[in-house]
Amino acid sequence: MTALTRWNPFKEMFELTEASPLAPLRELERMHNRMKRLFGSWPALPEKEEALISTEWAPRVDITETEKEFLVKAELPEVKKEEVKVTVENGVLSIAGERKMEKEEKGKKYHRIERAYGRFERSFALPEGTEPKKVTSEFKEGVLTVHLPKSPEAKAKAIEVKVE
Repeated sequence: MTALTRWNPFKEMFELTEASPLAPLRELERMHNRMKRLFGSWPALPEKEEALISTEWAPRVDITETEKEFLVKAELPEVKKEEVKVTVENGVLSIAGERKMEKEEKGKKYHRIERAYGRFERSFALPEGTEPKKVTSEFKEGVLTVHLPKSPEAKAKAIEVKVE
């Protein structure tokens, strides 16, 4: 079974193997990932109120497969349809856009800002057997759904085996 994987053009270049000179960094990377899961991505302590804004974010994505297609669903709350761009190029599906922060209004004070704002981009390698020219997408209630249809050759076919 072929699944969608997150595209990383530098994976082989920086892959940490036992023979790699970067192998000592593996434990540091594991610790970083554990801390990130435990605490999430927190912005640095602010010197000014404006520094509370965190610009690092990526929408959460679910990828499912049916007999006819792969479905990619991305959560994009408070992102306008016009701010989202979906492209397929060289076997890579890219979803990019921007979530803009509300403009400060007179008489309105922010006491906490935890949601991230700014530009985002997610990229995924297309699995074998998909038809890039037939990719479609729809945006409804803050969820972007991208349909990646399978080619007829890629669909599973049942083969009857005669038992003697």
